[in-house]
Amino acid sequence: MLPPRWRLILNGKSAGDEDLREAVQVLREDGVALDVRVTWEDGDAERYVGEAIADGVDTVIAAGGDGTLSEVSTALACRDETAGVLPSLGLVPLGTANDFATAAGIPDAPLEALRLVQGARPVSMDLLRIEAEDGDHWCANLASGGFGTEVTVETDEGLKKMLGGLAYLITGIARLGRIEPVRARVHGPDFDWRGDFIALGVGNGRQAGGGQALCPDALIDDGALDLTIVPELSGEVAATVGALLKDGKHAALDRVATRARLPWVELEADQPLTLNLDGEPVLSRRFRIECVPGRVRMHLPAECPLRMQPPA
Repeated sequence: MLPPRWRLILNGKSAGDEDLREAVQVLREDGVALDVRVTWEDGDAERYVGEAIADGVDTVIAAGGDGTLSEVSTALACRDETAGVLPSLGLVPLGTANDFATAAGIPDAPLEALRLVQGARPVSMDLLRIEAEDGDHWCANLASGGFGTEVTVETDEGLKKMLGGLAYLITGIARLGRIEPVRARVHGPDFDWRGDFIALGVGNGRQAGGGQALCPDALIDDGALDLTIVPELSGEVAATVGALLKDGKHAALDRVATRARLPWVELEADQPLTLNLDGEPVLSRRFRIECVPGRVRMHLPAECPLRMQPPA
């Protein structure tokens, strides 16, 4: 029987991670044919995924943060759907916030994350496909706009490296006095909303920006996206903060937000707005976001909270 063949695609920022290096060696000693490729510039992840498919690799593993996961899953999703069975997808979380991994219950330690890939059968996972004025994009975790997007885009790389997810909180506090609402129309099947929002989330996953749970009930295998719109709060800020302190983030979100679960949604704005797609800012006046069911197969924990139907 041939050994499993894996290709690990590592974000260049984490190329010196000794725990990952040791974990890779352990898996090789276990008999896994595991090769590593390191990304250096735009397009590397796509090229490495293409090479992995051509080489007949069984599993492609993204080693990095949410952006690396998105790059690798996008490269898989863009393959011709008639080309046969694609490699399964794994994740070793090495980013600043690791929002998808945190919500999915994927271990932080590289060896434990690789053991999960080794022991868990891959399951079908949806992806989000986004049409913007500059072309098509894909998103594995969450597309966000408004306040959360500005925080993510403006957070200093050095601060993220030093403080991790706390850097997003510090940047967010610094912006509190200058939140500018965005006027837009958001519509989908039997859904139509118009007005000013300060935060918007379209989720396959649940959180972004270092723990902002904009779509706290999202599932990655339900064939639908979760939409959350937080309107301009005006006099409701105090009540929202009170709910946050007393009942938690979920209760505060329920109090002020408009939420829906839809197969697709369209956003239109008079002025260009920025959506953050797993760390990639995209500027456009119009977006169409649709859920593409079961586009990739991913190794996830048996009790993954993001799954609608955990395995028997």
